Amino acid sequence: MTPASGVASAVSATPQPAHLVLYGRAWCHLCEDMHAALAPLAQAAGARLDVVDVDADPALVARYDELVPVLVCDGVELCHYRLDEARVRAALGLGA
Repeated sequence: MTPASGVASAVSATPQPAHLVLYGRAWCHLCEDMHAALAPLAQAAGARLDVVDVDADPALVARYDELVPVLVCDGVELCHYRLDEARVRAALGLGA
């Protein structure tokens, strides 16, 4: 039946995959470590993962300079320096 006949049709909303942004530096070993640990989690959750070099943008250097690597999920900072796997798993909807 159609909405015009008084019965609303169910619309299945497909949730968007999480968007992860890893802010870091090309020469940063902590950034490389976090990326290596994060990549399989992002893949398992079907999340989009972007890696951003803070040194390419003075505003990002001002914001994240000594904190890198910094991981943000859908605009929420999850962790910096080291991967907080439990927090990332929770944000991505992955089990422990």
